[in-house]
Amino acid sequence: QVQLVESGGGLVQPGGSLRLSCAASGNIFTIHAMSWYRQTPGNRRELVATISSGGTTNYADSVKGRFTISRADAKNTVYLQMNSLKPEDTAVYYCNAAGQAVRGPFNSWGQGTQVTVSS
Repeated sequence: QVQLVESGGGLVQPGGSLRLSCAASGNIFTIHAMSWYRQTPGNRRELVATISSGGTTNYADSVKGRFTISRADAKNTVYLQMNSLKPEDTAVYYCNAAGQAVRGPFNSWGQGTQVTVSS
């Protein structure tokens, strides 16, 4: 079973920055795509950014130019650098990873970390 643990959320003022981390653990052979999603109460979980095993990235239009996703394969970790944060970025952020483990393919989610942007 592959587990994901997120860290780095918190309270920040508008215009500030935060860096989220998400580490995967378990009997992992390889991780293909790693992604960050976010969700606010009463709304669907939305894709924020994704990065492929080859390093190709994609971003939601609302975060382009402000957020940067990266990964450290040696650590099975994905990061989300969030700059110029806005109140509308407030949400619970979840990481997702898909790949191959000892027991077969996996698609796992983290427990979520709260990001609050407020003065």
